[in-house]
Amino acid sequence: MLRPAISQIATKNESYYSVVIAVAKRAREIADDLYNNNETLEEKPVKTAVEEFAGRKYSFIEDPSLRESKD
Repeated sequence: MLRPAISQIATKNESYYSVVIAVAKRAREIADDLYNNNETLEEKPVKTAVEEFAGRKYSFIEDPSLRESKD
């Protein structure tokens, strides 16, 4: 299991799904950049992405119009 927990990354009532998608997209960017530069990474791209979001190096914006209405 990766640390920090997802609840520590999602701080403003963001959905966990949004956090997972943001981390996955960032991990893909990291992997693609490494591949294009013929480099290797000591850590897994997902772990690096999680640490970047937890350290607030990256953030994501959730579109409020995509939330389900609770009527």
